[in-house]
Amino acid sequence: MYKFLLCFKYLRTRYLAFVCIVSVMLGVATLIVVNSVMSGFSYKLQNRLHGILSDVMIETDRADGLPGPPDAIVARVLASPVGKYVEATSPTVEVMALLQFQVRSRLTGERFSITKHVRMIGVEPARHAKVGKFLEYLQRQKDGGEASFALTPDALGRFDFNRDFGGWEPRDANAATKLLDFPTVRIPQVPPVDAPPGMFLPALAVPDRASSPPPLVPAAGPPRVPGVFIGHAIAHHTWKDPVTGVSETINLLREGDEVFLATVGATGVKPVASTFAVADYFRCEMSEYDNTFAYVALGELQSMRGMGNRVNTVQIKLIPSAAGDHELVHKTIIPELQKLFGREEAINVVSWQQHQGALLEAIDIERGILNLLLFMIVGVSGFSILAIFTMIVSEKYRDIGVLKSLGASSRGVMSIFVSYGLMLGVVGCGLGTLLGLGITVYINEIEGFLTLVTKQQIFDRGVYYFDKIPTNIETTTVVLVNVGALSTSVLFSVLPAFRAARLHPVNALRFE
Repeated sequence: MYKFLLCFKYLRTRYLAFVCIVSVMLGVATLIVVNSVMSGFSYKLQNRLHGILSDVMIETDRADGLPGPPDAIVARVLASPVGKYVEATSPTVEVMALLQFQVRSRLTGERFSITKHVRMIGVEPARHAKVGKFLEYLQRQKDGGEASFALTPDALGRFDFNRDFGGWEPRDANAATKLLDFPTVRIPQVPPVDAPPGMFLPALAVPDRASSPPPLVPAAGPPRVPGVFIGHAIAHHTWKDPVTGVSETINLLREGDEVFLATVGATGVKPVASTFAVADYFRCEMSEYDNTFAYVALGELQSMRGMGNRVNTVQIKLIPSAAGDHELVHKTIIPELQKLFGREEAINVVSWQQHQGALLEAIDIERGILNLLLFMIVGVSGFSILAIFTMIVSEKYRDIGVLKSLGASSRGVMSIFVSYGLMLGVVGCGLGTLLGLGITVYINEIEGFLTLVTKQQIFDRGVYYFDKIPTNIETTTVVLVNVGALSTSVLFSVLPAFRAARLHPVNALRFE
């Protein structure tokens, strides 16, 4: 009982002990917040990646694609031992391509072309939506029930308008004057001459067909082109004012606008190209993909490349019980699928984790290194405990001698200081856990307040397009952080405690 009373007395009266408590508290809180934010970003990233990619993919680098039609490949998969784990499939064609479209300068009114390097993916929309979150990432159609490359009436009106007037170059001599009198959905205003550079307008304004007179030139012209789902970041340009810091998002491509896509054919080295009309925007909230993806109809891309009825990727969605079993996927399903094709034909079967292995491993490595560095804060608290306890032992020579002369054992004296270190650790870990969880829960409110005070955006939402800082509190991580901090507190109190236990009562009372 006397051990507990002494520990409690030292905890209340020794104000230097609060230095140790604060050190442990800050270390624990920092580790909890950092791990929660890192876990939140990692979870969000993996969720986005898994939404783009299916559970398992059969893919090849051959220009002419996988051997045989996709239905035959799917039939082989369903007939194999893996077939009982398959929930849905989606054959696709994925190639690198060049995208080009026109915009008009806000300063000079001059039209010019923008060229981007994109990943062109041919899919069957309704089928592809069953293997991932493809439908959820479409900006307009995500709540529509079924994805389609068909253009909306407004998009068709804009497409016809573009073709009728040739991009602000009317064929009729009086059309330019009459055009300005048309009621429009949105006609961007021309900025003053001293407007900042680098800002663009869409190539055309869209007339409101419901209240506008018929086009001056009949719409009978070139046939309408197939639709394309353009990455949101491709079609939208964000400009930030260097003085005020205010950002403005400018729509470069609207639904119905035409884009030009060029890639290589399935045979030979000659390039192939075709024109498409924007049908919707693809937005997965990851800039790397929103800035590079362009989805077109599978048949259109096959015809464009001269592939016939062949694809270069078959995406497979597994039933939930199989998809969540990492060992089953990597030790049974993938090897069985690989056996269907053997070593030839340059065919690989990979899971979505293996497909993005380098990125996911980099995140885990960064998280581990960051935890190691931040744990040094807890190490600092350990050295504080060591220094303060050593000083306490020096000051309490007489008290230790009295305790030992009254019958206290060396083990009992040692347990006093070890228990004191444990108590400091418990208090520090408890306060640190509460502080860390509180910061994690209200981190977005804290970020907003700091942004308001410092006038600097702490979390740039333009990088990942997240509307808030993602967090994920893992109970296991919180427990491990507390165990590590407690262990450090006890470990650094052992040496002073051992020194106090070895003190002889005669030597302790000699100079009293």
